[in-house]
Amino acid sequence: MAPSASGAASSAPMNPKLRQWRYRVFAATWLSYFGFYFCRKPFFVAKAQFQESFGWDEVMSSNITVAYLIAYAIGQFLAGWAGNRFGPRRVLLAGMGVSIACNVVFGFASAPSLFAGVLIVLGFAQATGWSNNVGTMANWFQRSERGTVMGVWATNFQVGGVAATALAGFIAASRYGWRGSFFAGATVLGLIWLFFWFNMRNSPADIGVAGLEDFGEDDGTTTEHIGADAPWTHQLMLNIGLIGLFYFFVKFIRYAIWSWAPLLLKQEYGMEIDEAAYISTLFDLGGVAGVFLCGYLSDRWFGGRRAAISALFIVGMILSCGLLYTVGSQGVMLFAVCMTLIGFSLYGPDALMSGAGAMDVGSAKKAVVAAGVINGMGSFGGVLQEVILGRVLKNGDASQVCAVLLGSALLGGLCLGVLLLRNRAGTADM
Repeated sequence: MAPSASGAASSAPMNPKLRQWRYRVFAATWLSYFGFYFCRKPFFVAKAQFQESFGWDEVMSSNITVAYLIAYAIGQFLAGWAGNRFGPRRVLLAGMGVSIACNVVFGFASAPSLFAGVLIVLGFAQATGWSNNVGTMANWFQRSERGTVMGVWATNFQVGGVAATALAGFIAASRYGWRGSFFAGATVLGLIWLFFWFNMRNSPADIGVAGLEDFGEDDGTTTEHIGADAPWTHQLMLNIGLIGLFYFFVKFIRYAIWSWAPLLLKQEYGMEIDEAAYISTLFDLGGVAGVFLCGYLSDRWFGGRRAAISALFIVGMILSCGLLYTVGSQGVMLFAVCMTLIGFSLYGPDALMSGAGAMDVGSAKKAVVAAGVINGMGSFGGVLQEVILGRVLKNGDASQVCAVLLGSALLGGLCLGVLLLRNRAGTADM
């Protein structure tokens, strides 16, 4: 689906040049975040091979991954500041470039200490992706259309996850081995870097046309938005904190499945590395439909209220995690179905609250910062799952992992429930 040419609030014809550049920016930012995954996924896909090649156990794999995830989480906060200071375009070009270089180094590396060191650098580079791309989109699209537009745009991290995982698994199982998967990922992101250079600009002002405020932009009309010079009020920070805490528990689940599903499929069901990688992509494939539907419904039926539609999907996520816990370990087919259902119900709220939600609560001019804070808080969920589940798997079994995921789903639902109550009280506008 193409990005909408204008929102419901439009009151004047849109400049043809602005319309054309909206498509170009949409494509460039979509491909940018899609491409980041090709330099992120190879390490997770090859975990089982690292254990065989280097004698790592689950705890060693966990510790090295934690180094990456901590850097990624801290980097989210820094990326928001850097985007405001230097502009999203420069920050994203640098982040993609460093990610490419790190994957080239991985292709030659063997020592765990080198992997950990380069993973830390990669974590900071990868952190530039979400907040700066989301902040850019806020400058080109109005609030009245963001749910639908971001529902389409946010398919980048499901499609990117699927494509990157499938490519890494295919190359790792070939004669090129896991080292080849790192080189292949670097090549894909390198081509996207070139496209991005020519087709991404930070805002309409960079192409010499009027911004969206001259075409009926309705951003910043409530007291809970961060306007250009508005202060960080207590209520505003509390709302951003609640979204960030909600995202913490959602990302706990998402990163747990990304990080451990291929290994579990190999250990529990004796699958080859490429087969395990392909099956694990069902989680992301389920999310493609979920994120589009959730975004569309938020605009079409919920009047831009992101929390209400997200709550419905989160109930589905809780039920899906419960199904995984009760029957998911009884066979590979049931495991795959449960992963698909979790992906469908998780990715919509994930993308909506961290993308369009960050734009709405932060306004176009502050969306980079809001997205950085929300995604930074969420990323610590990815850190915690790695610490917890690596040790659970070493001393327990897959059913205990599923129990932890169910607990995280319930806590995420609780956070969203509090946000809904704040909406009713008039202290939030989500």
